[in-house]
Amino acid sequence: MKVLLLLGCIVMFLAVALGAFGAHALKKRLSADMMSIFQTGIQYQIAHGLGLLLLGVLAGNIAHSSLIVTAGWVMLVGILLFSGSLYVLSLSGVKKLGAVTPIGGLAFLASWVIVIVAVIQG
Repeated sequence: MKVLLLLGCIVMFLAVALGAFGAHALKKRLSADMMSIFQTGIQYQIAHGLGLLLLGVLAGNIAHSSLIVTAGWVMLVGILLFSGSLYVLSLSGVKKLGAVTPIGGLAFLASWVIVIVAVIQG
């Protein structure tokens, strides 16, 4: 439970820092398309950082907390792959990195399915 809360806090801190970096340092350096890609990474990082915080709270209140913890780790992988690939893609312009993004999206979906199972069983 505490690990998920800590990870959620770290992910949210980084989302705010990266969002500010994008808004101030990258706005004039990136094209509108690349800036939009960067912002998509931020949006998903914030959404799933909040998800990690929610899972941290749920882990202490649900019978199958091991499933919730597993969902949290899968969600973290999703954040790293999805948002991370979008950040690197937008900064480098290497379009092939876009192939990693859907894997992160699948990790997001898998994490929420695991949460659904935990809630149903719980």
